[in-house]
Amino acid sequence: MSDASTGQVNIDAARVYDEFFLPALFAQWPPRIVARSGMSQAERVLDVACGTGVLARAAAEAVGSRGSVVGVDINEGMLAVASQKAPNIDWRNAPAESLPFANATFDRVVSQFGLMFFQDQVAAAGEMLRVLRPGGRLVVAVWSSLNETPGYAAMVQLLGRLLGAEVASALEAPFCLGDSARLRDIWLQAGAADPLVETVLGTCRFPSLGQWLQTDVKGWTLADLIDDEQFDRLCHEAPAALSEFIGEDGKVEFQAPARFVVVTK
Repeated sequence: MSDASTGQVNIDAARVYDEFFLPALFAQWPPRIVARSGMSQAERVLDVACGTGVLARAAAEAVGSRGSVVGVDINEGMLAVASQKAPNIDWRNAPAESLPFANATFDRVVSQFGLMFFQDQVAAAGEMLRVLRPGGRLVVAVWSSLNETPGYAAMVQLLGRLLGAEVASALEAPFCLGDSARLRDIWLQAGAADPLVETVLGTCRFPSLGQWLQTDVKGWTLADLIDDEQFDRLCHEAPAALSEFIGEDGKVEFQAPARFVVVTK
């Protein structure tokens, strides 16, 4: 599988991701996931596909000094940034399909926008269930479908027209589990008794079109797919193609809902 389809980025992209993608798109979700999981003081928490650690850091605040949080990711660039920002959290380099923990180790298992990129989604779901204690709760967030996320639907079309199918598919990959029935089936196959799939509204906001383009290209797998000349072409065409998402003040805003899978073991 390509780096694009598995969501792998280098450390430079990971730094851009953390600085710009978090406030624009990802930082709104950890408080919701923490709340939906019922996380509380002194609990043991696992964050799978932790990235640069925004959800793990929120979990650490929720469980306090008597609790513990482990963040797992296979991306060394993401983990390098995560460990710099929160050296007190236990960061592990490991695949979601083979978690290095004993059965029933954690009170809560959470994951934010990683399941879409796992090579074996059913195996990864099964592993998350395995390390969750009986009575514990799991909350996993994925993006809703591309047609429910109009800004990125338009961006995918623009990339396909200008730069071809490979580049467009890299940006389309995060939305591959937007179908609720398919998503629920993954968890049923993994052994979850009654997985709930909920749609949660969200919003993507960038201070400008230029920062949206810069962040999507330099803070994601597109960094290795688009050269400087292609990026200039994209910047030239984008104002017209993406104008409906740009306000009079120049800021970018569009809906970006997520699906939450909630399982109580």
